[in-house]
Amino acid sequence: MKRIGLLSDTHGWLDSKVMEFFRQCDEVWHCGDIGDVAVADALSAHFQLRAVYGNIDGGVLRQMFRATEIFECEGVKVVMTHIGGYPGRYDLRIKPLLLAEAPRLFVCGHSHIAKVMFDKKLNCLHINPGAAGRYGFHKVRTVVRFVLDAGNVRDLELAEYEK
Repeated sequence: MKRIGLLSDTHGWLDSKVMEFFRQCDEVWHCGDIGDVAVADALSAHFQLRAVYGNIDGGVLRQMFRATEIFECEGVKVVMTHIGGYPGRYDLRIKPLLLAEAPRLFVCGHSHIAKVMFDKKLNCLHINPGAAGRYGFHKVRTVVRFVLDAGNVRDLELAEYEK
């Protein structure tokens, strides 16, 4: 069993409230638009960090992280990227990968809108944690945490913070 913290679109700013929300997490996954190496360093100082770079991330972050990660955690195959879309409207770049890899969990960011949907066609749970940073059109900042246990995703929680 692993407790996972999921966030995206920090755009160079990491709130201490988010760190507290993730306090009991075993891993934190960042779905891109990290914005500053200091954010990645702060997260990796406290958690095992898995991350992908986003469209605003520059050279150093693109050297540290890849555009897409495919991995297994606690019996759950995961695909993580920044620009991914959602069931019925996947990004054209990611859709063939999802069809080929058949993940149980697909996580992405970019939209600044928190969304959790199950894709019946792919038998895959899609999670976009929304935006955790201060920059962008979103009205509230959001992050997600959940548990992976023996091939299952459970106990999903969404936290909202004032922008």
